[in-house]
Amino acid sequence: MNVAAYALRRLLLIVPTLLGVTLLTFALSRLVPGDPARLAAGAQATPEMYEQIRREFGLDQPLPAQYWGYLTGLFQGDWGRSILSRRSVVEDLQTYWPATLELVLVAMAIATLVGVPLGVVSAVRADRPVDQASRLVSLVGVSVPAFWLAVLLQLFFGLRLGWLPVSGRLGSAFAAPPHLTGLYLVDSAAAGQWATFGDAARQLVLPALTLSFPALATIARFTRASLLETLGQDYVRTARAKGVAERRVVLRHALRNALIPTITMIGLSFGWSMGGSVLVETVFDWPGIGLYATKSALTLDFSPIMGIALLYGLVFSLINIGVDLTYGLLDPRIARGAA
Repeated sequence: MNVAAYALRRLLLIVPTLLGVTLLTFALSRLVPGDPARLAAGAQATPEMYEQIRREFGLDQPLPAQYWGYLTGLFQGDWGRSILSRRSVVEDLQTYWPATLELVLVAMAIATLVGVPLGVVSAVRADRPVDQASRLVSLVGVSVPAFWLAVLLQLFFGLRLGWLPVSGRLGSAFAAPPHLTGLYLVDSAAAGQWATFGDAARQLVLPALTLSFPALATIARFTRASLLETLGQDYVRTARAKGVAERRVVLRHALRNALIPTITMIGLSFGWSMGGSVLVETVFDWPGIGLYATKSALTLDFSPIMGIALLYGLVFSLINIGVDLTYGLLDPRIARGAA
């Protein structure tokens, strides 16, 4: 089996995984006490209005019929409708998902580009002052609550210094760029709207830094631990005995193998960042999936909750496949094993 066949097999395994996600979220959403139709109808609604909403959204049917109807709709591209917004869940996800994706991508870029070099320097200079400082940063990063860090950054950089905006994706003086991907940085650059690009980048700084800090700390710790272990291997000592320059020993011989567990942690951190974006989006009033999920959960809006869970399940599965394929690029022996 070649790598392409392996990737195809993994993609096919996503289907039963997502079916399990739909079943679990459907069951949990129905176990929550409360009536979404009653909340949507309002306190002043008549019994006829209440029953009409139940029929409109299929809530008057038995639970097996509701689940089967949801599954058949999925295979036709219908993810249901939101009781709250009365719009298709797919439309809502297309509206909110790009904001979350852009935030998470920038946050993970910061975490990776800073965390990996920080872990390498910490490992190479183990138990020296730079290592102690790196370990302190890592400890603070995994200990500080995201919402508390977000408020501190807002107070200091936004309100006290006035350097950066504290909420929203764009300032009031700017309009959204022409829609291409929904990612404002990409869309504004493609349209040549560099003023809009600059403002979108400024708006991203504080929420992206907040979201990246826990992932940065975890990536740095894993890189340090993995590289320290690799530097103690026989082949590294042999390379040093042959007179190979220390920089070449670290970057070419040791780091490539040490990055394998780090790649796993980067993939996991991407998923955790998507889940952790709820608090960050709430504090920074970022119009993403996190805010949409919060509103849906508070109103017992079942279809959006299931749609968000399905989307996150799909993204997690694709990230896992990407991580597995990256292993083969770092270590050809793994690729031959998969094949």
